[in-house]
Amino acid sequence: MNDYQALYRRSLADPAGFWGDAATALHWDKPWDTVLDLDAKPVPRWFAGGELNTCYNAVDRHVEMGRGNQAALIYDSPVTGQKQTYTYAELRDAVARFAGTLRAQGVGRGDRVLIYLPMIPEAAIAMLASARLGAVHSVVFGGFAANELATRINDAKPKVIVSASCGIEPNRVVVYKPLLDEAIAGATHKPEACIIKARPQAEAALMEGRDLDWDSAMAEAQPAACVAVKATDPLYILYTSGTTGQPKGVVRDNGGHAVALHWTMKNIYNVEAGDVYWAASDVGWVVGHSYIVYAPLLAGCTTILYEGKPVGTPDPGAFWRVISEHRVKVLFTAPTAFRAIKKEDPEGEYLQKYDLSGMQTLFLAGERCDPDTLFWAREKLGMPVVDHWWQTETGWAIAANPMGIQPMEIKPGSPTVAMPGYDVRILSDQGDELADGQMGNIVIKLPLPPACLPTLWGNDQRFIDSYLSKYPGYYLTGDAGYRDADGYLWIMSRTDDVINVAGHRLSTGAIEEVLAGHQDVAECAVMGVADDMKGQLPLGLVVLKAGASRDERELQSELVQRVRDQIGPVAAFKLVATVKRLPKTRSGKILRGTMVKIADSEEYKMPATIDDPSILDEIAEALRTLGYAKG
Repeated sequence: MNDYQALYRRSLADPAGFWGDAATALHWDKPWDTVLDLDAKPVPRWFAGGELNTCYNAVDRHVEMGRGNQAALIYDSPVTGQKQTYTYAELRDAVARFAGTLRAQGVGRGDRVLIYLPMIPEAAIAMLASARLGAVHSVVFGGFAANELATRINDAKPKVIVSASCGIEPNRVVVYKPLLDEAIAGATHKPEACIIKARPQAEAALMEGRDLDWDSAMAEAQPAACVAVKATDPLYILYTSGTTGQPKGVVRDNGGHAVALHWTMKNIYNVEAGDVYWAASDVGWVVGHSYIVYAPLLAGCTTILYEGKPVGTPDPGAFWRVISEHRVKVLFTAPTAFRAIKKEDPEGEYLQKYDLSGMQTLFLAGERCDPDTLFWAREKLGMPVVDHWWQTETGWAIAANPMGIQPMEIKPGSPTVAMPGYDVRILSDQGDELADGQMGNIVIKLPLPPACLPTLWGNDQRFIDSYLSKYPGYYLTGDAGYRDADGYLWIMSRTDDVINVAGHRLSTGAIEEVLAGHQDVAECAVMGVADDMKGQLPLGLVVLKAGASRDERELQSELVQRVRDQIGPVAAFKLVATVKRLPKTRSGKILRGTMVKIADSEEYKMPATIDDPSILDEIAEALRTLGYAKG
């Protein structure tokens, strides 16, 4: 019998041996000189000296192993009524041809390709084609606001941008091309070319000399072969919200990423080649990178790319239809999705209409899964519901229930135990290790396992400052929690001001900058308040400039629209109220944490450093107008 404890202990005592063995499952163009280079800076690096190609391992390898006729990718789009299956051979041919399209625009090893696409097959094809050439892709969530896109263009400096005419939401078409044009106009860096996939739901005017039509360019392209790159070369950049409001470009390397993600499919999710695996996420987020595109294909699974929602496309049975129709073995999604389904179909009536006998496990991640949602899903599905904890920065689960090694007792509210390679510790603010049951800062002792970020794009110092400097020798997760006597981890809250809206990390600082830019706003504070559906929602309190007299509803509407325009609909910003002043310490720091407790009707201690305690009653009154502070 497989033994989790034995594997975990070995991964920490002999990381080179553990991950060296895991790496033999992949094809290497050149073997590594050393599995773990402990002298590399700013952190140790995996498989130094080795060379491989991620696209080859994810696609071509399976064709050459005789599984070219197996389904690799199933596109299921209830918003357009389309379904399309690519076999491994068909996916290889499409990827090779688009790689040729990129190569014709001068894209080569190390060049960046920015991908701004909806959930269509072309998104996965563009990612894999970039990897095929040894280029570095950076996917930006389709429909992100123009100024957010511009900051990413300036940071990544892409040679080519790949986009589409539009994305499709249940009740509207989101036109992309004007957003893209505005972003490029506002960016200091200009791409050499844009390749645009035309969709029938919207037209996109092409700019002569810069823009190419996807289909026309593909028709003329010659297929490109895989280019071997160093294991330590970057595969992609993925931007995540930074606490300063300036996005952080998380770098993922080729070698460690491929090894770790391939390992997770059997050992965490208990799926193997030929199984159907569905991560109901978006390619704009890390889950989409790891578990829609790379990990399932590296493992030879069939992956599902779903363009729809958990409810409303067309009903709360949407997920059950996909699982039944495509014989999904494992579903991985966010607790938010199940809260939405539960809200619309509390008795699970739609579930009864479908045959889910092929499904074995539901995995949840993105934000902490509340026990109520876990119990509901477990009761209705009659199968294990596994919460697991990971970050954009790590690329795969820090803590999980290892279903393919040794399924463990599920404790609702806990993501179970640390995964092999992650030496998780709980430290006090002073850096002392805490006993079981004591709440503290969750850190990971270096070296980080393969696939975790080696740095931030073009900014080693920010990487060090953000993650390594507080506790030398440890990676700071930014989460607070504790370990219980059984070794289970409990992740309780973020330790910074990044909030989690339906699994999407957003910086309150970035939203505050948008609100503060309004002509009538003197100062403001944004905080994350509890929400049954989305986990957290941003709530803003604004103080008006002296002499500014505004209709409350009109001002609210203007502020909500500003955030929508400058951050994007993903912020889900709708809660804002005017207050006369904000509670602060004597040194001028706004007491956001205290306000969050008031909003969420939690007990709080009067901060010793508050400049005027009476202000908290005024804040509570304002929060009540928004439906909070009910206690």
